[in-house]
Amino acid sequence: MAIITTNDLKNGMALELDGGLFQVVDFQHVKPGKGHAFVRTTIKNVRTGAVIDRTFRAGEKVERATIDKREMQFLYRDGSDYVFMDNESYDQIHVAPEALGDAVNYVIENSTAVLLMFGSEIVGTDLPAAVELTISQTEPGIQGDRVSGGTKPATLETGLVVQVPLFIDPNERVKVDTRTGAYLSRA
Repeated sequence: MAIITTNDLKNGMALELDGGLFQVVDFQHVKPGKGHAFVRTTIKNVRTGAVIDRTFRAGEKVERATIDKREMQFLYRDGSDYVFMDNESYDQIHVAPEALGDAVNYVIENSTAVLLMFGSEIVGTDLPAAVELTISQTEPGIQGDRVSGGTKPATLETGLVVQVPLFIDPNERVKVDTRTGAYLSRA
């Protein structure tokens, strides 16, 4: 682990504090009229998602965590676990759905994802901004039905339910935003 000072903090940087893994969401250097300078930060616990505010003295030393980004291919599900293969070393790892978080709604067999690893622990995923998925089930749209705002629920191949326009039919491929889970367009 690299030791850095609080003057070197940047947004998105990972820190190891008090035995936990945190990511810097926001920081601000403050130099009051009298007294010592300090750094006011907002940090997010990577494991639990809790966001806290913490103040450091200017120049205080903190431990920077090294997060390794590995591109992996999702192969198949083994029980409740997801089996990924490292694209460089071809090693296969079993990943619990809890470690993937919301990414379980967007990964399908043979798709790739970037897994964020701290040592051998998976602490997050980087997905593309949009993915193409097939609609497994949706009701047919009824002509003239505008009470629902022109949308209907559709279940995707991963089990995620999104609101789609009335003209979308089952077995069509659609683009879905991975950040919001919203329908974007036909694929």
